[in-house]
Amino acid sequence: MPQEYIRQPIVSVLGHVDHGKTTLLDYIRGTAVASRESGAITQHIGATEIPIDAIKNVCGNLLTGKSFSLPGLLFIDTPGHHAFTTLRSRGGSLADIAILIVDITEGFKPQTYESINILKQYKTPFIIAANKIDSISGWQKNDVLANQRIDQQPLKIKNVFEENLYQLIGDLYDEGLQADLYYKIQDFRKTIGIVPISAKTGEGINELLMTLVGLAQRFLEDQLQIETGPAKGTILEVKEEIGMGTTIDTIIYNGVLRNTDTIAIGTKTDPVVTTIKALLKPKPLDEIRDPRERFSSVKEVSAAAGIKISSPNLEDVIPGAPIRVCNENQEEIVEEIKKQTHIDIQVDEEGLLIKADTIGSLEALIKESKEKGIKIRKAEIGNVSKRDITEAAATTDPFNKVIFAFNIKILPEAKEELKQTDVTVFNDPVIYTIMEKYDEWYVVTKDKLEKQRRQTYMHPGMIKILPEFIFRVSNPAIFGVRVLAGRIHSDLKLMREDGRVIGRIKGIQEENQSVDEAKQGAEVAVSVDGITIGRQVKGGDILYTDLPEDDAKKLRDLDVLTFDEKEVLEKIFEIKRKTEKFWGI
Repeated sequence: MPQEYIRQPIVSVLGHVDHGKTTLLDYIRGTAVASRESGAITQHIGATEIPIDAIKNVCGNLLTGKSFSLPGLLFIDTPGHHAFTTLRSRGGSLADIAILIVDITEGFKPQTYESINILKQYKTPFIIAANKIDSISGWQKNDVLANQRIDQQPLKIKNVFEENLYQLIGDLYDEGLQADLYYKIQDFRKTIGIVPISAKTGEGINELLMTLVGLAQRFLEDQLQIETGPAKGTILEVKEEIGMGTTIDTIIYNGVLRNTDTIAIGTKTDPVVTTIKALLKPKPLDEIRDPRERFSSVKEVSAAAGIKISSPNLEDVIPGAPIRVCNENQEEIVEEIKKQTHIDIQVDEEGLLIKADTIGSLEALIKESKEKGIKIRKAEIGNVSKRDITEAAATTDPFNKVIFAFNIKILPEAKEELKQTDVTVFNDPVIYTIMEKYDEWYVVTKDKLEKQRRQTYMHPGMIKILPEFIFRVSNPAIFGVRVLAGRIHSDLKLMREDGRVIGRIKGIQEENQSVDEAKQGAEVAVSVDGITIGRQVKGGDILYTDLPEDDAKKLRDLDVLTFDEKEVLEKIFEIKRKTEKFWGI
């Protein structure tokens, strides 16, 4: 019979690039190795296990006299939100608790907002590591607790710290979250704890670990009860290893995995059922010297743990897919994996293409796109191929000639094909940035297409001759005008309010510079062939552009005119119908 036990909580570290995720994990690993007593700390693939004894040693007096049922913490060390969206189980995050790391001197950045959205989406408890306190000019490092450390800073430095802290608390408030320094909090279920740290010098790391393990012990113990039955896990990464072929880096979050087990794993299509050639575990951190000696083969591993698996037929396995032991009930387990791997997306007949690195990333990108009203024609896991480019190029709508490519490569053939098309690929490891760049592109492209459509037809315009600016009366007449509505440009014919065509605009000047066109509100000088001021027209007269009938009809049907331009167009219809009753019908 399977036995129940408490596993270590899975901790994910999220945050913006260069805010200190890797430095923090490196420091925690290094400190833990230095402080351990019995060599019990091992870095697994994609994860670092830190036993509770090592945490107690790092925290020192902070945990004196306290007992814990947790065996330790399992840190996921794949950078940022990538690990978080990859590590998911039945639509929820596999991480039990998270650290959101923020550079206190920079505050919120794109990946910070993205991380907050992910944490809220998965309802994952987290704490804030306010990193890089050491980079505040003049900061004095000492080994006392945060409240004393802050109070002991020179007044000017303390003020800078508090200003940055309040900015951070304000940014979190704007995201609908209450936060404060961890030692001021009475109820961590309502307020998010902020721990000031330096991942570089180690200042505050003991308080961060103390807070983390305390919260996990207090609020997560029930959900950490698991069985010693058949293993369940999630694929973190699929890798090619020299001499081993395709391997999978896996997080086991429940049960026990043995090297004699048959396993079922999710792929792009149907799950693959295979046997295990080897369960591979790295040597302890301080023993990693030679890459050839990097792994030890083990017979079994218990949750929660990171492990590399070597097996046949792993080529189509995708990151984020589930892995299950299926020595029994194989058909039932395969069907369950198929449901978990399937992404339920309502695709549209027309829309853009989405490509991503993992199931979780794809789901997140689809969710963001749908919320913005963006239509999706196809969504897949994998790199951008030549076929993707040709498919996107084949659509007629210019706004659908787009590919969102999250955290993946554009293959060489696709890059060559891209040069020959008008397809736009937004390739970035941050969903927030993809959406931001798309928004900017959309506005620019819409304006550009609007301008092109406007230039396809002659546009309505209404001008007033300014009597004080008559520079030449004929051959050509040169005079100042104010554009009352619409626009004028060179080569347009002008007509009076009685419908008589009186001349053609030869050129336009604004502040002694030739311009292509003048829009509503502009005051410019125009030269007009075919008229004499004082005969056909005089100062103060109102003139209109003489539009071809076909253009006028099309402009009336197309939604490309401003309100004022529409009014001028209707006036032109009235003028023309004085002499031609059915003009424009």
